[in-house]
Amino acid sequence: MATAKTSKTSKKTTTKKKSTTAKKNLVIVESPAKAKTIEKYLGRNYKVVASVGHIRDLKKSSMSIDFENNYEPQYINIRGKGPLINDLKKEAKKAKQVFLASDPDREGEAISWHLSHILGLSLEDKNRVVFNEITKDAVKNAFVEPRQIDMDLVDSQQARRVLDRIVGYSISPLLWKKVKKGLSAGRVQSVALKLIIDRENEIKAFKPEEYWTIDGAFKKGTKKFQAAFYGLDGKKVKLSNNDDVKEVLARIKDDLFNVDKVEKKERRRNAPLPYTTSSLQQDAANKINFRTRKTMMVAQQLYEGINIGSGQQGLITYMRTDSTRISPIAQGQAADFITERFGSQYSKHGNRVRNASGAQDAHEAIRPSNVFQTPESIAKYLDKDQLKLYTLIWNRFVASQMTAAVFDTMKVNLSQNGVIFVANGSQVKFDGYMAVYNDSDKNKMLPEMEEGDTVKKVLTSPEQHFTQPPARYSEATLIKTLEENGVGRPSTYAPTLDVIQRRYYVKLAAKRFEPTELGEIVNSLIVEFFPDIVDVKFTAEMEGKLDQVEIGKEQWQKVIDEFYKPFETELEKAETEIEKIQIKDEPAGFDCDVCGHPMVIKLGRYGKFYACSNFPDCHNTKPITKEIGVVCPTCGEGQVIERKTKRNRIFYGCSRYPDCEFTSWGIPVGRNCPKSGDYLVEKKIRGGGKQVVCSNEECDYKEEKVK
Repeated sequence: MATAKTSKTSKKTTTKKKSTTAKKNLVIVESPAKAKTIEKYLGRNYKVVASVGHIRDLKKSSMSIDFENNYEPQYINIRGKGPLINDLKKEAKKAKQVFLASDPDREGEAISWHLSHILGLSLEDKNRVVFNEITKDAVKNAFVEPRQIDMDLVDSQQARRVLDRIVGYSISPLLWKKVKKGLSAGRVQSVALKLIIDRENEIKAFKPEEYWTIDGAFKKGTKKFQAAFYGLDGKKVKLSNNDDVKEVLARIKDDLFNVDKVEKKERRRNAPLPYTTSSLQQDAANKINFRTRKTMMVAQQLYEGINIGSGQQGLITYMRTDSTRISPIAQGQAADFITERFGSQYSKHGNRVRNASGAQDAHEAIRPSNVFQTPESIAKYLDKDQLKLYTLIWNRFVASQMTAAVFDTMKVNLSQNGVIFVANGSQVKFDGYMAVYNDSDKNKMLPEMEEGDTVKKVLTSPEQHFTQPPARYSEATLIKTLEENGVGRPSTYAPTLDVIQRRYYVKLAAKRFEPTELGEIVNSLIVEFFPDIVDVKFTAEMEGKLDQVEIGKEQWQKVIDEFYKPFETELEKAETEIEKIQIKDEPAGFDCDVCGHPMVIKLGRYGKFYACSNFPDCHNTKPITKEIGVVCPTCGEGQVIERKTKRNRIFYGCSRYPDCEFTSWGIPVGRNCPKSGDYLVEKKIRGGGKQVVCSNEECDYKEEKVK
């Protein structure tokens, strides 16, 4: 009996042990933050780990493309990821099933494919799960119907990677040899650089033309309103000089003008579309002053998950998209919210949104995962930057699901002796989407007028103007131009702008791109010897072919072959015909304080700097600084000088650094604040003006704006 009892007990113990070591499903995502959020939703039968981006890539030290074997890429495991790969293999071996849940785009599909290769998974397995938002329902639904890895998406990513490698690893060594080390050329970055330089050349060639305007102040009864000069004797007239103005004013004999025509119309303004990657980047730059890189970094945080009290939760949908599509579920949720908050007359539920031509509709526009999570309701869980971007996305999405704003407009023609002035006015009749997203000018009402009425002229104000050259590109306007021309895709804009600044091909001055001497040299060589690389139309057509690979209508090696054969000929010609370019050192005008040899101005990776002409025997270098004529407000001894960060952003510091560590983004003006006693700084303000403010952010002292 005792023996039997012992046997029964051991059997129970064995059963218990089996249940505690039951195999779990393994889910592999890209980032640890995403892993943490998803594991909470899937429960204890799943283990979620992160690959931390790509685990295989082309070698950095060589082209890594087998040209003799149909452009086959030669992948290796990324250096430093050995321990992580071993851990993934161990987890996969003991898992019940492996699911690959990298991001829902080409890059994510390629990461899943590489993981599948390394872990020895079959491409026939249905182990790929994708979700456009990291919410409980979206994640759980994705696991209901996993699919096979989409090799068309993988091939599209491979084609882009191979194409960019061929361009970069062919032209960059040529630039090192003929110009200087550390330079690079890329497919999209070369087009972006050319656009910036072409715009600079337009500005240099621009010749301003004089023109004049005449604004008039009028009065109907006691109500004043503004009107602008239109023309003479029923025809529109351009005022080219002061003589033209004098001729117009000479025809005005008294202050009374007739109301010749009154047009009243109802005008509708439709809500803006929800955000794509590029439109988000543009609005974030214009409205909340975010650089492109920062926009994508903060958006990634919102997508991967924020702890909002009840745990980690993804707050927005995937942020790399050129689609404006919204899912029916999200439309319905938005309609419920809008009806509840504003009333049913504000909801346009059921209206279809058409995508832009050529948009890849793999997933939705950028929107909040849950529209009922208003910015105000979750503000305490977000940092300052996260709240700004989430508010922008939330407002735009809600507005996109609302009805048009309706305006009553009024246009009035006034005349005397053939001199015509025109006044325009409008009033919001129904605010519609503007209840959450007001992108309209303030109401500009006109007094009630009828044809045949008389109004009184109060004042005429002639003003001289000159036509302005086209503005330099900002990050937002450059992205918009690249997108309009079909160059690059959502995921490429931020890294492209980053690399042309890091290579010192361009610099940001007043938030606008300005080409450097080095950028102009590189561009001139690429334009002369590789015209297709910088041709906007050619690059857009190439993007179109790569998109055809993505939907299975083109074979990727064929696309590469059609590009490479003529490119190879251009490359051979460039090798023999480009002469070595000497970037000459400029005399600095003073001697080295170490060895006494003359100092020179050299061009380096981050711009110009002073260096000893006796290099390599003497390694003395100095930054080129510019004094602004203000004594350091911290130490009172050094001069405030203009400095630059490695990303070429200007800041101000003390000439006695490191003894004095004073720094400021604003320009110190040499005076102290009358309220707090802290130093005052000059800052640029929206609209092109400047304003002197207190450097202490807690002090509200401001001086009048200067244009």
